[in-house]
This record gives sequence, structure tokens and C-alpha cells, in this order.
Amino acid sequence: MLSLRGTIPIPPHAPSEFDHGDVERRSGRVFVAHTQAGTVEAIDGSERQHRLTIEGCAEASGVLVAQEAGFVFAAARGAGQVLVIEADSGEVLRTIPVDPRPNGLAWDDTRQHLLVADVQANTARRVNLQGDLLSSTALPGRPRWCVFDAARDRFLVNIREPACVAVLAADTGAVVSQWAIPSAGPHGLDLEAALGHAFVACDGGQVVGIALADGHVLGMAALAGVPDAIWLNAARHQLYVAIGDPGVVQVVDTSTMRVIQTLATEPGAHTTAFDPQRQVLYVFLPVSCQAGIYAVTDEGAQQ
Repeated sequence: MLSLRGTIPIPPHAPSEFDHGDVERRSGRVFVAHTQAGTVEAIDGSERQHRLTIEGCAEASGVLVAQEAGFVFAAARGAGQVLVIEADSGEVLRTIPVDPRPNGLAWDDTRQHLLVADVQANTARRVNLQGDLLSSTALPGRPRWCVFDAARDRFLVNIREPACVAVLAADTGAVVSQWAIPSAGPHGLDLEAALGHAFVACDGGQVVGIALADGHVLGMAALAGVPDAIWLNAARHQLYVAIGDPGVVQVVDTSTMRVIQTLATEPGAHTTAFDPQRQVLYVFLPVSCQAGIYAVTDEGAQQ
């Protein structure tokens, strides 16, 4: 289960609002979008301290670590661009112009291509590290989060309305399938690739499990509110779901699609980052402007 082990202060900003975060697994560094401040904040998870502030990310939204390549991508929703950041130094190497309001990001490590989903243009653009446009695809509606399904060589993009997952070919960016989701507003998305499953957290207060083979629904779990970020812990077959109102993280057992733990965090805490190597979940707390450190343990659940 998840157990609070401490907090890491983040430089305050009034108001604070965090968006997506991710962990550089080799070092344990945590990167998170600080939307109101227009920055990306880097945290040393092992030392439990704030490491640096990366400026110039207007309305910072999506953050994604390309683990093998050693880059951090950060969507600047207010500037229509993506920052390419060196993970070790935190240096911004370049900015890539994209569509007006980029948000969701997914990385094809084999081709070294980045998919950027835009919430205003309703597009998915593929670019390379130099910023060259490879394809631009019209999506069926406003995109939310997206992932790369490496085993099947494709991107998956959540669409708010109509409630569905759009499946895009990795080599062309073309929409090759569209899977209906039986709950309003698909948002958070993660894969249990070894078992062929995906999980979609929806504004309708549900997590929907689907089969990666064809998108058919495997099961659903009711949540305590409207979810945002989700992370799969494949080693435990658990899904961590952040819910800003009332401010909780819920743990879903993916084998039974049942909520097995609910932890109070902080009102407005709707986003997290998971370190699978160290089995630590970071919860970003906007009121107190810090990151909560939750270790995965074998202790009993706190409902």
C-alpha cells in the first residue's frame, strides 16, 4: 500500500497549480510542470530536495521523460511550443514550435519521434528532435493524455468528446482505429503492456480497463471524484489515480478492478509522478506547494 514518508518543498508561487510530472528513472529525479509559474521544477527524489527551476515554459502542462534518450519534454501550452531539456543538467537545448496549445506528449524511442496532442487545434503532430514536422493528424475531438504502445508500434490518445481512445500508427501518425469508452471524458491513460491491458480514467468518475488487442472493455471501477493523472505499478498490478476534489489518491487493483486504498492528500492535488524502480509515488500539492512522498509498502490499507 502507499504510505506517506515526507514532503519536498517547491519554490512557492501564488497561486500554485501543478500539471503532469515524470521521473527520470536512472537518477530518480522528478520533473513537474508548474503551470501558474510557467516553469518546470526538478526535484532530487533520493535527496528529498528541490534541485532547480527551469524557466520559460508558459502555462506548463505536459512533462515527459524520454528514458533512454536522456531528454525531458515539456509542453508550454501558453506559447505553442515544446521545450527539449537535458535531463542531467536541466538545460533547455531547444524549443520546438507546434500547434497553439500543446498538452499531451508521447515518445517513440525507436524512431526518436515525439507525438504532441493539442487541445485547441485538436491535432496530433509528430516531430523529431530537431523539430521537423513529420505528420499532422486531425483528431475526432479534444485530446487529453497520450501514450506510446511500443509492443504494437502505435500511439494511443484519449479524446474527451466523443469519449474514445484514438489509435494512431507510429510510422505515419494516421488514425487507424477508434475505441469507444463507456464513461464521459477520458483523461488519464496508462498501459499494463505485458498483460495487453490499458486503463482510462474518466471525468465520469470511472476507471475503465480495456484490451489493447481491440479496445473491448474488461472492467470498470468507480472513483471518489473526477480523476486526472494515473500511473500503473506493473510490479504490483496497481493503478494510482489522483483526484483533485476532494483531494485523494485512490489505488485500484487492476486484477479485480476494485479500489483497495484511499489516501487524503490535499485539495486540488490532481497530478502525480511514479518511480517504478524505487517504488515511490510523488503527489504534487498546490496549496502547500510541495511534493508528497508516498512509498509502496506491504503495510495494511488506510481506507
